[in-house]
Amino acid sequence: MIIANLNGGLGNQMFQYANAKALAMRKNVNFLVDTSLYEKKQMHQGFELGKIFKLPVRVATKADLKQVLGTFQSPLAYRILARLPLLKSLSKKFIAEPHFEYWDSLHNCPNEAYLFGYWQSERYFLDCEADIRREFTFQPFQDPSNIALAQKIQDSQCAVSVHVRRGDFVNNPKANTYHGALSPSYYSDALALLARTLPAMELFVFSDDIQWVKDNLDLSAFKVHFVSQNMGINSYQDMALMSLCEHHVIANSSFSWWGAWLNASQDKIVIAPKRWFVKPMNTKDLIPASWIRL
Repeated sequence: MIIANLNGGLGNQMFQYANAKALAMRKNVNFLVDTSLYEKKQMHQGFELGKIFKLPVRVATKADLKQVLGTFQSPLAYRILARLPLLKSLSKKFIAEPHFEYWDSLHNCPNEAYLFGYWQSERYFLDCEADIRREFTFQPFQDPSNIALAQKIQDSQCAVSVHVRRGDFVNNPKANTYHGALSPSYYSDALALLARTLPAMELFVFSDDIQWVKDNLDLSAFKVHFVSQNMGINSYQDMALMSLCEHHVIANSSFSWWGAWLNASQDKIVIAPKRWFVKPMNTKDLIPASWIRL
């Protein structure tokens, strides 16, 4: 069996799931997820995958974890193993992501393995793309506001999603130091580039701080819809709406990465930031080759 450690918000969970599910499919073995970290710590909206996508996901039991990891089963043990190479070597089945860029050697892991990391590259699951897209199919909207907004997107001549993530990237010191928030110039440059190709574009702006967007971004040249009604446990619906748009300006966030990726159009234009993190990090495998980096 392949067990995926799930950690972080929805976008992170989707990367972790897609990577491990594709690996299990290649090896023709069972696939499970470990959600135990959510029992110890409140992270965003908790474990969301099964609720949002109705996936046929099986959560690993203590017996499953013991079968793969032996005595090293607790979240504390996972973290120690991930940080200390000497201890990690005690369990050959514990596979910690060694660096942020794509790691080809993952394919050589044993058929019974526990995967710990973020695995943020489509290269891990691109050969299983159809299966991943099928599993990450959103349920139909139920509330009138999102039903109406989805219709506006579909009726638009050229719908462009714009994701402006502030929230924890600004207010949480750890997230701010690691991720940081994008500057207004990134968005103005991205929209100027798109406007040269898509003169009739209509913006659908998604943000956890719409007032900041209105105060700091000059969007007067465009028809704009501000989307802010999906908060808390309903925030995933922003991703679903993003995926309906034709083109995308994403933030340095796995959330809008997936909103753009789930748009299956071969003609889409996606603009992503060159600077994904505050400190320099090799992100060459994070952004698909067809996307534009600014």
